Amino acid sequence: MEERQEKILAAIVEEYTATAVAVGSKILSGKYFLDLSSATIRNDMAELEKGGYLYQPHTSAGRIPTDKGYRYFVEEIMAEQELSLSEQKKMQVELLKMRAQNNRLSRATAKLLSSLSGSLAVTGVEKEFYDFGMKELLENPEFQEIDEFCKVAEALDYIDENVDTILKKIKLGETKIFIGKENPIKGISNCSMIVSPYETQEGEKGLLAIIGPKRMKYAKNKSLMEYMKKFLSSSVVILIVITFI
Repeated sequence: MEERQEKILAAIVEEYTATAVAVGSKILSGKYFLDLSSATIRNDMAELEKGGYLYQPHTSAGRIPTDKGYRYFVEEIMAEQELSLSEQKKMQVELLKMRAQNNRLSRATAKLLSSLSGSLAVTGVEKEFYDFGMKELLENPEFQEIDEFCKVAEALDYIDENVDTILKKIKLGETKIFIGKENPIKGISNCSMIVSPYETQEGEKGLLAIIGPKRMKYAKNKSLMEYMKKFLSSSVVILIVITFI
């Protein structure tokens, strides 16, 4: 992919993540590429579509990243992102409170990650799981159609039964991003999932998941995962983040 096309793809991902609206050449030329004409941008968008990185949901509409487009963005374009100092401080304070209380740690962790990511979070150790943020997840525009709403809600009701399937896909200590149809959980192919398994000092394994649209903020959610994993390395957990376009 040419450098200019990479920049256009990155701008489309950024704009679509923020708006959930298909992105057109006029938006790109007016907001991201003041030195490029709409015609030049349209030509590059057509090439990206031909290569399978974008698709056009409706005639005369703008473009949306495909699974392949998101995969290229995550692997080739996305920069690592550190949590802000305020986010780090908030996590430290809340996690220290949880450790001090040592009460319902998994549920409190799910609530914290949900509040920071704006998505559904699921945490658990062994066979005990907690979730928080289902309402926030299903309020995303992607799930306004009742069929899609029901499909996603039903699939996530049984996430605890899919833990073994998820763990077979990743190595201990690895942070892995599943996008769209790569997702090991059936019924949520319109999601992305970041997974980072590990075990506690006592040898226990757990699970933590954040679930949202594929247009999730991958860099931020990945940094949340890494920070949480580092902070809780002596506690419970496997970390997972899930998203939707």
